[in-house]
Amino acid sequence: MSIKRRTLLQLPALAALAQSRAAENRFKLSVRVEPLFRAMTLPQQMEKVAEAKYKGFEFGNWRAADPVEINKVKNRLGLECACLVGNRAVDPKGMTLVEPKDRDGFLTEIKASIEAAKSFETTRLVTLTGNALPGVSREMQQRSIVEGLKAAHDVLDRAGVTLIVEPLNTLVDHKGYFLDHTNEAFEIMREVGSPRVKILFDIYHVQIMDGNLIATIKSNLQHIGHFHVGDVPGRHEPGSGEINYTNVFRAIQEGGFRDFVAMEYVPSKDPMATLAEVRSMAYGPGAE
Repeated sequence: MSIKRRTLLQLPALAALAQSRAAENRFKLSVRVEPLFRAMTLPQQMEKVAEAKYKGFEFGNWRAADPVEINKVKNRLGLECACLVGNRAVDPKGMTLVEPKDRDGFLTEIKASIEAAKSFETTRLVTLTGNALPGVSREMQQRSIVEGLKAAHDVLDRAGVTLIVEPLNTLVDHKGYFLDHTNEAFEIMREVGSPRVKILFDIYHVQIMDGNLIATIKSNLQHIGHFHVGDVPGRHEPGSGEINYTNVFRAIQEGGFRDFVAMEYVPSKDPMATLAEVRSMAYGPGAE
C-alpha cells in the first residue's frame, strides 16, 4: 500500500480523534429542563436533552423525583446531573444565609441536600441567600453569608460537593433579594476562600444588574462554578435579545472553564430548534 493511500485511509480516524480531543477541551452544555420542556415528566425531559446532544440536565425539586429511576434514565442516555437546587425557595424561611439566627436551619437543609446530591450522583448544589433584612446593614448581612458558607465548608468537602451561590436580579424578577450584584458576590467568595463554594453566574441576571459580562467573567472565572443562560429582555433563548452570546461563550471557553453552562430560558419558538442554535453558537457550526 502506498504512503499516500495509507494516509488517505487514516484521515477519517485522525479527524475523529481531533474531534474527540476538542470535545474534551471545552465547557459542557446542560439544560434546566422545566422552562424548556413543560408538561413532561423528568425522564421525558431528559430524553429531549440527550436528543439535543447536550451532556447535562438539571431540575428544581429533587424531593419530587425518584433517584433510582432518574439515575437509570441518566445512565442509559449518557447524561450527567449537572446540579440540584439546595434551597426550598428564593427566600427560604428559617434557613437563609443573611440571618445568623437561621444558621442551624441553613446547615440542616444543606446537609439534606448533600445527601440528595449523592443519591442523584451530582456534585453541585445551588444555594440562595434569601431576601435582604429590613433595618439591617448590608455589611452585617454579608458577614452572616460569609460565616454561613464557611460553616458549610467541612461537610461539603467531606462529601465532595460544591455549593454554587446565585446572585439574582432585583430590577425585574426578584425584588428584595439580597445578593444582586457581582461585586459583592465575588467579594464574598474571596472572603470565604473555599474551593467548595463558588458562584452560579446567571448571565441573564448579571446583564440586567451590572452588564460588563465578558470582563467580569474573565477576571473572576476562578470563582465561578456554573453558568445559567438566558437573553435580555424576557429570558428567552440566546439570539433573541441584546446579549452577544457568541462572544460570551468564546470568553468562557478561552478562560479555560470546563464545567457546565446550562440553558435556563423560556423558548420563544420550538425548544429543540433553540437548543440546536445555541449549541452552534457555543461550539461552532457542525461541532460534535
